[in-house]
Amino acid sequence: MREIKGWTDTTTIPNAPSHVRGVINLRGIVVPIFDLRVRFGMGRTDATKMHVDIIVSIETRTIGLLVDAVSDIVALNADAIQPMPEIGLPKDDTFLEGLVSAGGGRMITLVSLKILFGGQIG
Repeated sequence: MREIKGWTDTTTIPNAPSHVRGVINLRGIVVPIFDLRVRFGMGRTDATKMHVDIIVSIETRTIGLLVDAVSDIVALNADAIQPMPEIGLPKDDTFLEGLVSAGGGRMITLVSLKILFGGQIG
């Protein structure tokens, strides 16, 4: 993760997949913004000033993820990651990398952005 920034309108890209919200200019870098609600099959986000973009770097690419909110930032040790239990999803829909216990009975689900967005990043 590089940064978290408040929602700003994007420039629409013609013929882009529905989960590609558009692009923004982030200090001279053109950054595609992906709407996670659409990608998770939950419909298009009606973005307001309360929404945020999480800017991440994946290999050589920088992308933004439109999310409802950020409640916490957690540093994780790789050895704390537990494998996902078998939940019967088709192989193509298995974009969850693992789970981490965050204490108090809370679990953090790790999403693979490379798998979630396929050949569009990385």
